[in-house]
Amino acid sequence: MCSCSPCLDSSPDSMAADWLGSLVSINCGETLGVYQGEVSSVDQSSQTISLKQPFHNGVKCPVPEVTFSAVDIKELKVLDIVSGRGGVVPKSSDPVSVPHRGHHKTQDRLASPQQQCSKSYGDKHLEVPGQSKGFRRRHNSWSSSSRGANQVTPKKSAVKNGGGGQRQHRDDECFGDNMDDGLDTDFDFEGNLALFDKAAVFSQIAGSDRRGNGARSRGTPQEQQPSQYRHDKNILETKPVVYRQIVVPQPGAKEYCTDSGLVVPSISYELHKRLLSVAERYGLSLERRLEMTGVCASQMALTLLGGPNRLTPKNVHQRPTVALLCGPHVQGAQGISCARHLANHEVEVIIFLPDFVKVLDAVSSEITLYTKTEGKQVSSVEELPNGPVDLIITCLDCHEETFLMDQPWYQTAVDWANQNRAPVLSLDPPVSGQGHVEAKWTLSLGLPLPLSEGVGRVYLCDIGVPRQVFQEVGIKYHSPFGCKFVVPLHSA
Repeated sequence: MCSCSPCLDSSPDSMAADWLGSLVSINCGETLGVYQGEVSSVDQSSQTISLKQPFHNGVKCPVPEVTFSAVDIKELKVLDIVSGRGGVVPKSSDPVSVPHRGHHKTQDRLASPQQQCSKSYGDKHLEVPGQSKGFRRRHNSWSSSSRGANQVTPKKSAVKNGGGGQRQHRDDECFGDNMDDGLDTDFDFEGNLALFDKAAVFSQIAGSDRRGNGARSRGTPQEQQPSQYRHDKNILETKPVVYRQIVVPQPGAKEYCTDSGLVVPSISYELHKRLLSVAERYGLSLERRLEMTGVCASQMALTLLGGPNRLTPKNVHQRPTVALLCGPHVQGAQGISCARHLANHEVEVIIFLPDFVKVLDAVSSEITLYTKTEGKQVSSVEELPNGPVDLIITCLDCHEETFLMDQPWYQTAVDWANQNRAPVLSLDPPVSGQGHVEAKWTLSLGLPLPLSEGVGRVYLCDIGVPRQVFQEVGIKYHSPFGCKFVVPLHSA
């Protein structure tokens, strides 16, 4: 591509005729912009040049022809040349974007396009007929040899940095002409593809598959061939999952399974009582079991109440209310322990515990600790809320003391729970189930009992019994809890 000065001095008519039909780019400064088009006329007397089918800043002009004066032209570039003397170069009517290089102060005479082809300023090299491709490749716009004198990359002072000659040598090695010497020959795609014999490679792969783990190809030692895996196969060899990991000596009447498919058999109340007795002998006392049961039951209750969506510091004006119906036995002590943890988590807690002449020491200890919270305790049903609460936890029934069901307070508490619209969570009910209070959920301890059908959905909590304690009572045990302390159970 040729670049010349904005001044159109007088020249012979034959020289001006050489410009006709050529594609040029005229830069008229920042105000008027850049024009491209085909030269239709050049007037030496008036110092004007006209373009037909012009483009202004890449957009086709609405007028068929525009004329420019020499005083308005900042820069003129020849994009394509049509000449009868040097052969015909194909023209292109597409607009060509020209970078702004600033105003040229040097004023040259408007010469013939063939004479100006030696002036290359780097945007697009002009392909002149008669030149070889190798010549054009070595003298393209990226070659340092085709740069003008005013386009040399500025360097720091050699006196300031020292070693100017060595720095110049390194720059020549990096940006010199030798970098383009490797581009003289085109890449031979067919020759390189011929080096890859796909049929031979695939036949070798097929032969190795037929040999399997036997001998390798000739010339290699007799080694065990590694297993080959597909990209969609798991390369980690894992053992199959054993879903029946808990085996009891006397299976109960029901079996359950966890969400992951592990089978959890039920046990009789006699085996359950013997398991707790052995665990207590090794140090898992009743107080520890009460604390563990209270933590697991309170975690389940907090989840049923809404968890983080309900219990947040910004929602203190809508604290949930939980009512616990407790009896004078171990199940009642478990409920009081759960109530204490719920009260510590900013839950409105109300405990119903009638006045008894004699209660267990565990119940008295739990009540003493519970009174240090902000929870409430009532001894009559009339003191319970009249409206519905968020959750009811019932601990009225016991595994052994069935005479309590004949007490007046017992039936009154059952009627209140059934008339209230709140959902009910039954905590460690007996084998007969919580038949008097319609429960929606039931929480069993350690291993489930063969509960009746009216207990709702069964959950199992971990109370911390070690595996060797299970083995001592004849139970082959692997924990079904995984990373949780409370897991749901489904009827198998």
